[in-house]
Parts: sequence; structure tokens; C-alpha cells
Amino acid sequence: MPRKDNMKNYKEILRLNSLGIKNTQIALSCSCSRTTVINTLKRALELELSWETVKDWTNEELTKKLVPSYAISTSYRKPDYDYIHREMAKSGVTLSLLWIEYCDQCRGSGLLPYKQTQFNKYYREYVHKTKATMHLEHKPGEIMEVDWAGQKVQITDTDTGEIVKISIFVSVLPYSGYAYVEGFLSQNQESWTIAHVNAYNYFGGVTRILVPDNLKTGVLKNTRDETVINKTYLDLAEHYGTAIIPTRPHSPKDKATVEKSVSVVSTWIIAALRNNQFLSLRELNEAIHQKLVEFNHKEFQMKDGSRASRFEEEKMFLLPLPERPYELAIWKIATVQYNYHITVENKNYSCPYEYIKQKVDVRITKNIVEIFYHGTRIASHPRLYGQSLHYSTIQEHMPPDHQKFIKWNGERFQKWAQSIGTNTNTIVSVFLTSHKVEQQGYKSCMALLKLADSYSPQRLEEACKRALSNTARPSLKSVQAILKSGQDKLLIQKEETKTESYQYAFTRGADYYKRGEE
Repeated sequence: MPRKDNMKNYKEILRLNSLGIKNTQIALSCSCSRTTVINTLKRALELELSWETVKDWTNEELTKKLVPSYAISTSYRKPDYDYIHREMAKSGVTLSLLWIEYCDQCRGSGLLPYKQTQFNKYYREYVHKTKATMHLEHKPGEIMEVDWAGQKVQITDTDTGEIVKISIFVSVLPYSGYAYVEGFLSQNQESWTIAHVNAYNYFGGVTRILVPDNLKTGVLKNTRDETVINKTYLDLAEHYGTAIIPTRPHSPKDKATVEKSVSVVSTWIIAALRNNQFLSLRELNEAIHQKLVEFNHKEFQMKDGSRASRFEEEKMFLLPLPERPYELAIWKIATVQYNYHITVENKNYSCPYEYIKQKVDVRITKNIVEIFYHGTRIASHPRLYGQSLHYSTIQEHMPPDHQKFIKWNGERFQKWAQSIGTNTNTIVSVFLTSHKVEQQGYKSCMALLKLADSYSPQRLEEACKRALSNTARPSLKSVQAILKSGQDKLLIQKEETKTESYQYAFTRGADYYKRGEE
């Protein structure tokens, strides 16, 4: 069984396969070998597992079902370089990919694989130095390529006169060349997401594959051995039922279509608008849309038709749009604190107390905050707005000893304290405001309440008075110590003595003067 931190995304393999994505493309998207994809699908078929069956499972649960145990011996398996050389002549196959497949084969047979440096060295000794190139044969409705144009457009702020530079998003369907273009104030995650949603709406459907450049808003890491997709971007892809396959670093042929289209768009749209003055983003995008229609309907010079006419053939192959557009979701990582809450944007949301000190993934939309642990949702809250330090607490998330105080609340504790006296009320207020969550002070308030049963309300009030004379924020222990030692009785006795002395002095003085008159 593989370690959790190295666990392959078997769930994503099944999802992409359900979309009809080729095994090689699934391997690239999931950072695994084609052999792993084939074996995973074969094993799933044997177990009668499909995407519909496992979509609510965690990847860990699926892994336990799919991955058999294996043993590794101390002997090495020699690569079949005849086979490797034949595979290198195929489209999209790289030596790195073949090494990963070779490693998987070794593990399956209980043999040790060569290191990648050895694997490559022995291959170079076997074959002359040639490199296979990737030949892209685009199919209708298969790919949507996306990127930001290198050239920006300017608008003028009518209030300040400031010149604002606008980023231009370009999306292209390689089969038809049909394009979508839109201007944005920035290239942040929100703009990137909205651009994709608007592009899908413009095309009226979804391609099976999404090919971005290696921007941080889309791809966090893309090396020969590992591809890490931005979580928000992956969430968007799952919503639309598409697969993200980024362009390979330093491989311009992978994104030739979009780069060519960006260049053409820069000429036909951006450059054509260079002498126009725009006073708002909306005004600019209206002008872009007009030029975009002209661009897509412009007749080809070397062949019949236009991008628009080719798109008419292509659009029937697009996947249907989901019922609702994707709602922008931002993903963050948080740690569950000892008060069984996480803090997101200065707001606090509860989790089951069992997850205290665990790291969790947090999905934030406009209206909902969802909390996940190892892919399983453990909590969901309406998103809080307004001032900081707001709390959303679900009763079931509390430890049992906290839940028993739910029938009590801060207002009820204060009302009881007022019936005892002003000093008791002051200390209850201290207990309720000393914690991030008011409920955390209920235990101390309840303990204070029980002291009134053991020592009488009068003694409790005097003990609270004595505790407050020592510090402005006394603890429960200080009140308990005063009662146990009887220090509160001394105050009561002093008050009684003062009262008696006062009454005696007053009576004696009057009689004395009367006797003097006799």
C-alpha cells in the first residue's frame, strides 16, 4: 500500500475516464503512468466500480479497494529498449513517461527499477539521438485552449484621469479556431474563473479537455514528474465535467494554437482598438465583442469558410453546460483550534471537536463555507460577513461537556447573577467575555451557580466582592478559595459589627443627654 502522501488520485482517474478522456491524457493530468491508469481501470472493472459508484467516496477509501499489496525483491528488471524505442516514435510519448511506466511494471513483478538517470543513459547508448515531436490532431469539441494576451489595453478613469491597464483573456477552440475574448482589471483567481465561465457560456458548451498555460491561477506546479492543479481551478473543471491538461514547460508546440490565436487576436482586435479612448471596462468589452464577431466570421484566406462556420460543425460535439454556472470558490488551508473552530477571513466556523489541531481544507463561496478533511466534508456554514470575530457554531460540533450547557445561555446566566447581587453579576460577565466563544465560559458560570447551593447566595455575593477587591478579572478558583477559607464571613461579620456599633452609639448618646438634664 502506498504512503498517504504519495497516494495516486485514483478517484480522478475514474472521473476522467467517465468523460471519455484517453489514458495517456489521464496519465498527464493525474501525474501518473499510462500503465497505472490502465491497471486502475481494469481493477475497477473487476470490482464493478464506476465514477457514479465512487464519486462520494474519498480517494483514500477508493485506494484501499483498488491497490493490492505487493512485495519488492532485491533484483533489478532490465528495460525492454526495443519496445521503448518503438513507443518513443508515437505521438506525445516521452522518455520520462516510459520510465514511470517501467517503474510500475517493476513493482508489479516484484523487481527493482533502474533510477531515471540510469534508464536514460542506457537508452541513449541503445538508440541514436532523436526526439519525438507531438503532433496535435484536433478533434471537434475536444480542446479549449486559454491564456492571457501579452498586450494590454488602456482605459481612462473618468474620476481621476488615471490610465488603467486591462488584461485580455483569450480562449480558442483549436478545431474551428473559434475564439472568445474579454478584458479584466486583473489576472487574479476571480478574473480567471469568471473568464472561463463566460467563455463556456459564449460557446454554449464544454470541451472534454482544457489546456491552460502554466499560470499560478491555474497550475501550481508542472514538472516532468508532477503536475499540481490549483484547487479552485480543479473544482471548476469538475463542475463542468472537463479535464485540465496543462501545456508542458518549455514546449511551445503544445500551445501553438492559442499562441497563434493570441497573436491574431492582438492584430485584429487589440491593435484595431488602439486609437479608441475607453472610459470604462464595460465600454471596452462592448467594443471587443463587436470586433470578436468580425474576427470569428472573417473568411479564411487559404481554405473555405470561417471560424464561425467551422464552429457550427463543432458545437454539436461540445458537452452540455451544467444546470447552473460555476460559483467561484476559493480554497484555503486552516487548523482546527482548541475551541473547535477555524478562522477564515477573521470569521470563525466550528468543526466537530474530534478534529482539534488537524489541518483542513476550506472551500469558500459567496454564500457557503465548507470544511473538508482528507476529501470528506465535515462541516458546512453560511458565510459570515460584517465585523471580525464573528462565530458560527453548530451544537453537534461541541464536546459533550459543552453541550450540556446549551439550555443555558449568557442572558440566562446574567439574569441569575443579578438575582444574587451586583458583584456576582460582574464576575459572570468576566467569565462570559474571557473566551473567544461565549459558550466556553458557561462551565465556569455553572460552577459559580452551584456554589450558591453550597454556601448560600449571601456568602457567594460577599466572596465575589472580596475577589473583585483583589483583581478586576478574578477566576473561579479565587472565589472558591475565599469561600473555602471563610474569608467572606469576615466581611459579613465586619459589616454586622459596624451596624451594631452605629446603632449602639446613636442610642447611648440620646440617653446620656437626657440623664444630664435631670
